[in-house]
Amino acid sequence: MTLDASYTEYPKRRHGYDHELYTWSAMHERKPVDWGAGRKVAIWLCVSLEWFPITPSDTPFRAPGHMQTAYPDYRHYTAREYGTRIGVYRLLDAFTKAGVTASFATNSANAERYPELVADIIAGGHEIIAHSTDMNGTIASGMAEGAEAALISTSLDALEKATGARPQGWASIARSQSWHTPDLLVEAGVKYCCDWVNDELPYRFNNGLINLPLNHELSDRQIITVQQKSADSYAESTRDAYDWLAKEAAQFGGRMLPMHITPYIIGLPYRIDAFEKLLGDLRARDDAWFATGGEIVDAWEKQP
Repeated sequence: MTLDASYTEYPKRRHGYDHELYTWSAMHERKPVDWGAGRKVAIWLCVSLEWFPITPSDTPFRAPGHMQTAYPDYRHYTAREYGTRIGVYRLLDAFTKAGVTASFATNSANAERYPELVADIIAGGHEIIAHSTDMNGTIASGMAEGAEAALISTSLDALEKATGARPQGWASIARSQSWHTPDLLVEAGVKYCCDWVNDELPYRFNNGLINLPLNHELSDRQIITVQQKSADSYAESTRDAYDWLAKEAAQFGGRMLPMHITPYIIGLPYRIDAFEKLLGDLRARDDAWFATGGEIVDAWEKQP
């Protein structure tokens, strides 16, 4: 039986991908990145600062970490609220001790409900990245374009009002985007997003938006909550990743290690010690560079 020729015809078949959002690029084909001053690995601390409504909307889907049992789900609700009451301040203390700065992917509801917390983050020299309105503010392709644009602008406007500066970065809930998201982010004045995890260095979309990959496999949520490993195992995995990236940097140029952390997970009293020791170990590396997402993007843009 001969296969009909139409089965092999696909209008977007080409070198690379079946979309036109960005071009194909393999690691070994790129010009090496130089972070300067002998630095091999840029370490990006990104904290998810989330506000969970006590009842999930489930539209278009339930965000990871949301309420689980019959509502009102006070057990999960208060466990997550622990992050904004206790855990985040342990992280701020840990960052101060290590002398490092971080990016805080922040639901704008936090800025509206807990302005003192956002002020403390800014006072510590940290960066605020927009992270939608709250954990019901998910994006997917079934969402009307106008509603998505309104959600993005509402988040950015509230954070700008609270901090005095419009966020340059955007992290979608669950890293979920629609077909319209990259263009809507550019229209809203966003410089970079953190949603696409297919790389370990920044890259540019064809519309000018920069993607700063935030790998979820090395997050505390994935290692500690999903894989059910200890904080020490999380720290060991992160050290292993750093060591490998530092070796690669000798061949391919500067690398990036994203550390995605969650206050109500890593900020617990039996985990924070392992995290502080991890920060101290990495801070002592001569070839390490702790930087915010914005600083990494700016350094990448300046590459010749």
